[in-house]
Amino acid sequence: MSQDTDQSQAGGNLPQKRSLLLIALGSNMSSDVGSPSETLQIAIKNLRENGGVIRAQSRFFGTPAFPAGSGPDYVNAAVAVEAGWSTVEAIAVLHTIEAKLGRRRTVRWGQRAVDLDLLAVDRLVRPNVATFRTWMDLPLDQQRDHAPGQLILPHPRMHDRAFVLVPLAEVAPDWVHPGIRRSGVEMRDALPSEALTPVVPLD
Repeated sequence: MSQDTDQSQAGGNLPQKRSLLLIALGSNMSSDVGSPSETLQIAIKNLRENGGVIRAQSRFFGTPAFPAGSGPDYVNAAVAVEAGWSTVEAIAVLHTIEAKLGRRRTVRWGQRAVDLDLLAVDRLVRPNVATFRTWMDLPLDQQRDHAPGQLILPHPRMHDRAFVLVPLAEVAPDWVHPGIRRSGVEMRDALPSEALTPVVPLD
């Protein structure tokens, strides 16, 4: 498998490469700026204010909390953003926006005012193929207790989460996952209907 090189690892003063970042957004709590939907709108506005160009934005979807029973239903969406950020800079931007909107990182998979997940950067695999596959293949019962100590790209569980893939297919239908070799639409359509049915557009 070929592996793209992260611009942040290249030395010198070369012009910053602009990449396509795929970002998942979610909220199931009101924030200081309003409802979950209003919070996500402000988060997208903040991405622009930090230099990102929104190339595509999905509709907003109502989705059951994951894992089941962990809280109120979510509002989920996805955006495709063109930016000159390195992966380190991208994560810093996302965390800054989350903190600004009231996100507190206390309970994993708990209720939250806003959640911005970096799903993919172009076709970059990070930190390497072997590590990516280890986390992609991690059983569900171990995911709650284990978190990687480094950024894994693409997001190692994106391919089996309807609340990610349904909006993702709207903003990047032809993007091909470098580890699975399926497009956004193909990954969505591979999920069982019982996983897709609860993801309902809000507009």
